Amino acid sequence: MALPALVLLALVAFAAALLWAPHAGRPAALHLILAVGAMPLIFGAMSHFIPVLTRTRIATSGLLGLPVLALAGGALAVGALSLPELFWGRHAGALLALAAASALLVWSRRRRAGMLGRPHPCLAWYDAALACLALALLAILASAIWPQQTIALYRLHLHLNTLGFVGLTAVSTLAVLLPTVAGRPDPQVGPRLRRDLPWALAGTLLAAVGSAWFGPLAWIGGALWAVPLLRLGASWLRLYRAEILALHGAAPLLAAALAGLALSMILGAVAPITVAPLTAAGWFRPTEPALAFVSGFMLPLVSGAASQLLPVWLRPGVQSSWHAKLRDSLGRYGGVRAALFCLGGIAAGTGHEWGLLLGAFTLIWFLLQAGGALLQAFVFQKRKWS
Repeated sequence: MALPALVLLALVAFAAALLWAPHAGRPAALHLILAVGAMPLIFGAMSHFIPVLTRTRIATSGLLGLPVLALAGGALAVGALSLPELFWGRHAGALLALAAASALLVWSRRRRAGMLGRPHPCLAWYDAALACLALALLAILASAIWPQQTIALYRLHLHLNTLGFVGLTAVSTLAVLLPTVAGRPDPQVGPRLRRDLPWALAGTLLAAVGSAWFGPLAWIGGALWAVPLLRLGASWLRLYRAEILALHGAAPLLAAALAGLALSMILGAVAPITVAPLTAAGWFRPTEPALAFVSGFMLPLVSGAASQLLPVWLRPGVQSSWHAKLRDSLGRYGGVRAALFCLGGIAAGTGHEWGLLLGAFTLIWFLLQAGGALLQAFVFQKRKWS
């Protein structure tokens, strides 16, 4: 499945899940976002980027089927959470996704072993992310053996999936992508990625185990995760402040994604304790860190990355004015969408359902804008050739 199709699938799944969430169970909507939208897209992106990071040949056609396998597993999981008669789909879907994740991880390790020189440090983040996904899926399978631990294992699964699989993949990609968007390199990106991976990975594992069985560990995990986030954010503000605060472009969306990840961690690790008395008094609603993660982090992440990468994926090779014009069209009013995604993430994370609707409609705005930009770009190119 081509990367542009996976991008479209992810964006449509995100919008549908946000509109569906008030009427369906949170787990089903969340799995539509993570398992049907994000997981196949991340697998496809990794299949594209790992050869670049290892300076090896492009992926074979057989490997490109892994996103489809992951999509099948995600669809089974959503079906099992939506229809009681498909209860078996939960574990069947986990098995399919585990097979796809394991195959991609093995392939990545083989590419690393067969390359000349050292790989880009981003590759280690990808491998760690795939390992976290494998552990998350094993936690779902383990719930069939230890049903008394189902709730704890689900929490373990959720955090290994969000902070581990999605978070590690996203932060490492953001660290490389924003300098590309800005057109100015960050000379410290490689050393910083090498230095920050142990902090992020340890933070993920402690947050996952803590959320499942021992709460104080989640606090420590959140504090460890704060180290790479603060370092990356400080570097961006020093080097790319003008691009981040711009009205147009992908940079504001990528910066909003980093802020949204930090926000979801704050709501998940800090808010349940610090605002509990205020919640009881009616000042705040209960927090929904998973919804803040989706609305404030994943929506600007995928739409911002798509604004930059879709032209390259649609037409690989030498970059031309066609790529630049399409990229400008996709990034138009990116700063406005970034602000709306942030607002929607805060609202959704603090229990206000209108935040989900704001995120969905902002994403639909981008989908309509992208559709118009793509149509104009291809019509213009066809006229030019004729």
